[in-house]
Amino acid sequence: MHRFVQGLGHGMALLGGAVLIFLILLTSISVAGRVLNTFLHNWVAVIAPGFAKWALDLGIGPINGDFEIVEAGVAFAIFSFLPLCQLTSSHAVVDIFTSGFSARANRLLRMIAEVLFAAALALIAVQLLGGLQSKLRFGENTFILQFPVWWGYAASFAAAVVGVIVGFYMAGVRIYECATGKEYEL
Repeated sequence: MHRFVQGLGHGMALLGGAVLIFLILLTSISVAGRVLNTFLHNWVAVIAPGFAKWALDLGIGPINGDFEIVEAGVAFAIFSFLPLCQLTSSHAVVDIFTSGFSARANRLLRMIAEVLFAAALALIAVQLLGGLQSKLRFGENTFILQFPVWWGYAASFAAAVVGVIVGFYMAGVRIYECATGKEYEL
């Protein structure tokens, strides 16, 4: 079971990373196009208007709707990284007070935190599902690209469901550790 859950977590993180790399490239190309477009309009148009017109007619400029793609992609990427973060207990931890606690007390605190994280992930997934259903029902599209808004919600919901699976698995692991007093080998 652990291999399956671990594969889910790592697979989602790799997918989220690939989406982030794509978004970085998209944004970089769009910004470079915007800078080049401004340069062609302001400087080159004065020195070589024929070349500037030719270059601008090629379509040099920002990528239309890039922010719409980035908005949906970043939401998906965030939810894609949550399963691995949950699996590896990589959330921010402040242990100033708990470092002096016994191993049993720390196991109990980890279990409570893990159960709360799993519940929070489930609540987030339920809310995403509600948003997805709303966007489907009303057929809302993005302003520039006119792609359905529900696509971003669906991708984020799928990643959130994986997060819920991993979250409940890890809650089970922490409950087992608390009940048995043994650390589970992850």
